[in-house]
Order: sequence, then structure tokens, then C-alpha cells
Amino acid sequence: MDGSFRRAVAEARRQKGLYFASLLSEERIDEAFGITRALWQGWVYTPAVTVWVFLSQCLSADHSCVEAVAGLIAWRVARGKQPCSADTGAYCTARADLPEEVCHRLLQRTGRTVEEEAPREWRWRGHRVLDVDGSTFTMPDTPENQAEYPQVPGQRRGCGFPIARIVVVFSLAVGVVLEAALGKYQGKQTGENSLFRTLHPLLETGDIVLADRCFSGWFDLALLLQRGAYAVVRKHQQRPTDFRTGRRLGHHDHLLCWSKPERPPWMDEEQYAALPEQLTVREVRVRVEQRGFRTKEMLVITTLLDADQYPAAALAQLYRRRWQAELNLRSLKIVLQMDHLRCKTPHRVRNEFWMHLVAYNLIRQVMAVAAARVGVEPWTVSFKATLQILGKLLPLLEQNVPTNAWCDALLDAVAAHVVGNRPDRFEPRVKKRRPKTYQLMREPRDHYKRRAA
Repeated sequence: MDGSFRRAVAEARRQKGLYFASLLSEERIDEAFGITRALWQGWVYTPAVTVWVFLSQCLSADHSCVEAVAGLIAWRVARGKQPCSADTGAYCTARADLPEEVCHRLLQRTGRTVEEEAPREWRWRGHRVLDVDGSTFTMPDTPENQAEYPQVPGQRRGCGFPIARIVVVFSLAVGVVLEAALGKYQGKQTGENSLFRTLHPLLETGDIVLADRCFSGWFDLALLLQRGAYAVVRKHQQRPTDFRTGRRLGHHDHLLCWSKPERPPWMDEEQYAALPEQLTVREVRVRVEQRGFRTKEMLVITTLLDADQYPAAALAQLYRRRWQAELNLRSLKIVLQMDHLRCKTPHRVRNEFWMHLVAYNLIRQVMAVAAARVGVEPWTVSFKATLQILGKLLPLLEQNVPTNAWCDALLDAVAAHVVGNRPDRFEPRVKKRRPKTYQLMREPRDHYKRRAA
């Protein structure tokens, strides 16, 4: 990984690309565009420059178009070129012209590249583990956004924000996003498991899906097995538990047979008939002894049935790592500020979503290279520290700094910032800082203004 990263940086400097060319080359961007590249009209904002400036905006603390364009001006001046206009109109137009499929393709390729280059020992017992979880984000309250992604029904019109539901598939080994889906917050086939079913083509034989109880339904497990993939999920709370039944494998570890339920409305008859009449699953009770954890006991369901190859203790440790998906989503929504996007039309919102995921993958790429360099796993490296270090060191590529010296400084600094290891830490769930005492908005802002006039 180290060698390919250095070659990419050296090639980007030779091609004299924008800062982010070191992380995402112009060649890879053009490949994602395909034939669309020939139809693109732009003198300053070529496809590569538009994507690079977009990435810089997603990774900046300000997230403003003004700052993104200012960065492009600074780069052009440093290169001895004529500065482009500081007006953001041309950039916003070029950004709006980005096809959604291109942004989506960039996400898929950046994630797959990092995972394929990662050391094989980072995998769990030789398996690729897909950590799946769902969340939501909001967007500006415009008629266009409301029409496609309506706000929560319980809120009055004008008092809430359009909201979208997302499902993200992370690689447990390196933390990159391999695939994602988004849709409305409510309605038929908008739940997390429904969105994840649209991502099933990502699955390969031998993959393990690691998820919470939302993905533990009979059809969810059966459809994974149909593709040759396994599951490690938490058991749904409505299913009864009795370890006296089934085939005993160990203490609080047994095999069960679940009969096929009636065909759900979303599944056609042909697909339903192709599924088996019985599904054999394994149930393991996991006790959480660590102080401070809210959950003291949980039941894990898996289709990994071999107790010798996959001991109950190993499954418990694997399920505990499911929490990495929550931490990765926090990095996306809080560190990269993806919890509320800024574009005012659905097409631009979706592009902003995809590009945030691409930017996240590029950060994860640097973390993986730094982790492999010092012989640790990438999830032990700080995401926020990597983002901060990149923000300071990327502009140095415009100066006469040797490439190897720059790479050494970057990777050593990233590897030095590990996530705090605080075993048995216990912090009560209380807040010290008091919130402001403003009232919640219960009607459109115009109504308040008219009453105050």
C-alpha cells in the first residue's frame, strides 16, 4: 500500500494536478466519467477540477462554495496561472452538471481499491466482513427537496426539514464505504433492510454481513445465503428463546430450524419459491461483562454453523466490532458534517451525499496506508486527526518538498494519532452544558414575524 500511495503522489505532482490529485487521480476520475467526459464543456472547471474542488469543500470545516473557489484560486496563482473568477456561479453550475452515476461510481471504485490493496490478515478468519448500518440526514427546506424527501409527518409544514434515510455498507477491515443507498424517510420499501436489499449485488461468496437486529428477519438471512454470504446479527426481540431446544453446540450455543413464513408483499412468487422451506441458524448468548455498557446480555444469530471453525467467543468479539459502523457514521455525520447537507435540489443533494462518501474513503485510504506502515489495524487510527493533518500538508505539494519526505511526514503523523485505549472506562450518560432556553419552532417563521410587526 505504501509504494502505490507514493507512486500516486509522485504522478500527481508530475501532472501538476490540484492538491487532491494525490488522493484521487485525474485518470480515475476520467474513467468514472467514461463517454460523458467528451461531452463536458469547461475551461477552468474540467471534470477533474470540479471533482477536486468538490472534495475540498466536503472536507473543509466551513463547507462553503466561497472557500472552495478560493482554494482553486490559490492553487492557480501558485502555479503561475491566471486566477479564475471568485464568483461561485461557474463552480456551482459545474457541480450541478456532475452526473449522479459518476459520483456513485467514484464511491464504489475508491472503496474497492482500498479494500483490495489491504493486507489479507486484516480480514476476519479469511472472510470479508461487511458492516451494515442505517441513519438519516436532513437538507434545506425547499419545495423541491420536500417533494422528494418529505419531512417527518408529525411536524407542521415549515417547521421541519426534508429528511432522507440512508444505509451504508462499510468494510470492517479498512473502514471504507463499499456501497450505499438512500431513499425517503417513510413509506413502503423505505426501511433499512429494504434499502440494503437493493445493495445485494455487492455481495460475494463467503462474505459476512455484520448488522443489528433490523436485518435479522427470515428473508433477510435467506437472501444472503442464496448469494453465498453469511450473517452475524442480533436476534430480534420478538423471537422467543429457549436453549433447551434445537441441537446443542455448547453452553448457550445451539442450532435451530426456522420455517419459511408466508410470502411478503414485496417479494414475487418466483423469488419466494426459490428459497428453502427451512432455514438453519445458530443462536449464541453473549454476556457483556464490561462496566458502563448498557446492554448486559444479547442474543446473536448467525448462519456460520461450524462451532469448531467459528467458536462462540470469536462470534461475540466479532459482533462487538459491529459498533465500528456507528463510529464510522459519526465520522461522516459529525466530523464531515454530513448530518445536514446544503444543496437545494434533490439531484444536488444526492451528489453532495456521494461526494462526502468519496471524501471519507480518501481519508480512510491514508489511514490504511499509515496503519500498514507501522503494523497496526486502521480502525485504531484517529479519523479526525488524519483529516486535520491532510488539511495542513496537502498544500505543501505546491512547494519544492521531496515526495518521499512529504509522504514520510504525512504517514508518520497520521500513525502517531491512535484512538484512545481506555479499557473499562465508565462515563454516566448525563450532560453538563445547559442548552439555550429558546422555544422550539411550532409554526412557520413568517407567522412569528407577522405577529411581531
